[in-house]
Amino acid sequence: MLGFHGVKHLLIDANIEGLLHVIQGPLPSEEYESVWTRRAFRNRERNLAAMRDPGLYRQIDRYARAVRDISRVLGKVSAQGEIIGLADYAHHDSSPLRSSDLLAAAENPELNPFYPYFSTRLRTLFHEQGFHAAGISVNYLSQALCTFAIIGFIRREFPKLKVILGGGLVTSWMKSQLWSNPFSGLADCIVEGPGEKQLFSFLGLDVILEKTYRPDYKAFPISSYLSPCFILPYSASSGCYWNKCAFCPEKAEDSLYLPVPTRRVIEDIRILAQETSPGLVHLLDNAISPSLLDAISKENLPVPWYGFARVDSRLSSPDFCMSLKRSGCVMLKLGIESGDQGVLDRLRKGIILGDASSALKNLTKAGIKTYVYLIFGTPEETEESARKTLEFTVKHSGFISFLNLAIFNMPLSGASYPGVRTKKFYDGDLSLYTDFIHPGGWNRRRVRLFLDHEFRKHPAVSAILRRNPPVFTSNHAPFF
Repeated sequence: MLGFHGVKHLLIDANIEGLLHVIQGPLPSEEYESVWTRRAFRNRERNLAAMRDPGLYRQIDRYARAVRDISRVLGKVSAQGEIIGLADYAHHDSSPLRSSDLLAAAENPELNPFYPYFSTRLRTLFHEQGFHAAGISVNYLSQALCTFAIIGFIRREFPKLKVILGGGLVTSWMKSQLWSNPFSGLADCIVEGPGEKQLFSFLGLDVILEKTYRPDYKAFPISSYLSPCFILPYSASSGCYWNKCAFCPEKAEDSLYLPVPTRRVIEDIRILAQETSPGLVHLLDNAISPSLLDAISKENLPVPWYGFARVDSRLSSPDFCMSLKRSGCVMLKLGIESGDQGVLDRLRKGIILGDASSALKNLTKAGIKTYVYLIFGTPEETEESARKTLEFTVKHSGFISFLNLAIFNMPLSGASYPGVRTKKFYDGDLSLYTDFIHPGGWNRRRVRLFLDHEFRKHPAVSAILRRNPPVFTSNHAPFF
C-alpha cells in the first residue's frame, strides 16, 4: 500500500530474523550433560537447511526430529523463566494479558532475549535510513512482550521517532469491552482494523485510497522461512461470510465481512505467483466463500493452494471435489467442531453431519487432504455429546488426514449468553476470554481428562494425531 502511493518505507519480518539470530547465535559456555542437546547444537545449521528441503517432508519421523532438535536449541538458550519456541515466546513471570507487564517490558527492553538482535538491527536501520516513523504490527499474544520491548527500545534510543501500533491482537484489544488504552504514553497512534486511512492521516499524507490493495511480498526474506518453498499468504476477505456461530470472536467483535472481488483474487494470485515463485498459496480467510470456491473450481491456479472451508452441500458433490483438486487444492481445513448434530444446531454452526461425512469421503477420494478441527467443552456440549464426536471421528478416521483438538475458550461477550454464568479466567486487563460455569458440569478439567485418557488414546485417533506436524501443524501439513 505504501509503495503503491510512492511512500518510502522498509519492511522487516522481525519474527524470522529474531528467531534465526537466537538459533544461530554463540553457544552457551556450559557443558551439556545430554548427548541429545550436544547433537542439537552440532546439527542446528543442518536442521535449518533441512526445514527448507522438500526431502525432509517425505518422512514425518525425520521431520519431527529436526523440529525437536531446533526446539531443543531454543530451549537451552532460553534464560530462566523464559520459553522460546519455534512458534511461541512466553515468560513465567510476565503475561501479555496484563498491560502492566507489557509496560514493564518496554521499560526494560534489555531484559528481552531478542534484545541483541533488535537493538543492533534498529540502531543501524534508523541511523542509516533516517525514517521518522515506525509501524509495528502485533497479531499474536506470543509476540506482545517482544513487541513492547521493541517499542521501549525505540522510545529510549530514538525519542523523536513516531510509533504506530496495530495488528490483529491490537484490534481485538480495542474492540474488547475492557479496553481503556493503557499505552498512550508509548504509542503515538494505535490503529484498529486495516487502518490505511488512519496511517496516511497520521503521516500527514493526503491520498485517495483504493478499496483493496494487492499485497507486496518482494521485500520479505522469502528464502529465510522454515518451509520447503515460499508459502504465499493471501486474504480474499476480512471477517466471516457465515458470521452466525455462537461464541465466535468475529461475531463478538462485530467484524464486518469485506470480500475482495472474486476476479481480483484470482488475478492477484497469478500476479503474486509471478513475482514471488511460491510453491504453495495459503488462503487466509476465516472461511473461503462459496462464490470464491466456485470460481477457483473452474480455474487452474498457477500454484497449489489450501485454506479453511465451511462444510456445505458443495463438498458433498464428488464432481465438485474433483474440480477443486484440478484447480490445485491440496488440503482443506474443516471446522466440523462436533459429532453431535444437536450441539451443532444449538451453536448455529450451519453444518449437517451427513454433509460432513460426504465431504470427508469425497475430498479424500479426490486426493485432497483434510485437516479437521474439533472443539470440546462448549456450553451446549455434554460428555455424551463428546463421545458422539469420538464415534464420528473413529468412523471417519480413514478420511481424516490431520486433527486439531481444542478446549473451548469463551469470549468476553459470552457473558450475555442465556443460562451461562461466567467467572474470571485469566488475570489480566487485556484478556479476551472469560471462564464460565458449565450448565451441565462438563468443565475444563473433565474435558481435559476425557481428551487425554479416552479420545486421544483411541487407536484410530492416535494414528491420526501421530501424523500432525509438530509445532507447525496445519502450516506444514500440506507438504506431507
